[in-house]
Amino acid sequence: MVSRSGDRSPTWSADSSSQGSRVCSHCSSDSWHDAHPMAQRMRVSTILAAALLVTVFAEASTAVPSGVLVLGSSDPYHSPMVEAARPILEDISRRAGIPVELTRRATDLSDENLSRFQAVVQLHFAPFELSTEEQQSLQRFVLRGGGWVGVHAAGLTGRQFLSVDAHYWEWFETFFGGVLYSPHPALQRGTVVIEDRTHPVTQHLPERFQLLDEWYEFDHSPRPNVHVLGRADETTYRPAKPMGDHPILWTNPHFRRMVYIGIGHDVSVCTDPNFTTLLRDAILWARTPEEVVPHAPERR
Repeated sequence: MVSRSGDRSPTWSADSSSQGSRVCSHCSSDSWHDAHPMAQRMRVSTILAAALLVTVFAEASTAVPSGVLVLGSSDPYHSPMVEAARPILEDISRRAGIPVELTRRATDLSDENLSRFQAVVQLHFAPFELSTEEQQSLQRFVLRGGGWVGVHAAGLTGRQFLSVDAHYWEWFETFFGGVLYSPHPALQRGTVVIEDRTHPVTQHLPERFQLLDEWYEFDHSPRPNVHVLGRADETTYRPAKPMGDHPILWTNPHFRRMVYIGIGHDVSVCTDPNFTTLLRDAILWARTPEEVVPHAPERR
């Protein structure tokens, strides 16, 4: 079930005095001897109760996180897609049996809150929209093995979005693949070419598929620094500044579970079976332990 936070929608989660004066005939009037059978039973019961309490606290402190936190953008250009993606997230939660929590609040990226989750999805939430404290919490989450899925505007890297004296999150640029966002072309239909159909994120996609998008561009290809899952076919639409080699889906093997999905701007993608399959498999892969591959339908 998907929980909703940030927009505060409904959530998808004999009396003691007489006992004290009683004296055993085998003991003095002011204490029980340790050897008395009843005293021994009471001591054993107390020890067992204390051990149980310690166990409960230990289990609580070592509870394994199981959920997925989806941080959705509230900016007017991307908020409609975030809302349209809600049924996809609900379906993932229901089918996989995992909690998925959608929030619009960046403050939910705290160390304490992130300890509940196995993966974070930045659904159009740009890195420069996070405070330095929130950035550091997410960075620590990733470095200790948490999964990360970035969709479209999550890849808005570069200093052009910041004031001159503002802090720039250098780590994220490296994490992202060492590339900087460049102005995108007009919204138009184009083709994605899947290069790796053996990876769990893309193994259920066709070799090529079309959709309506903005086809984000970058200052150069991230290919030397990442594992490319799919690229944009620039011959199928009009780029703003052709990249030539134009990866649009990739992972960064230097981190346990990182995947970026460059497409996903328009609300129409939320009813496109290829995109919904891609988003589902990316989320399941990001939250799954290394040795386990999530079950999914046969490749179409």
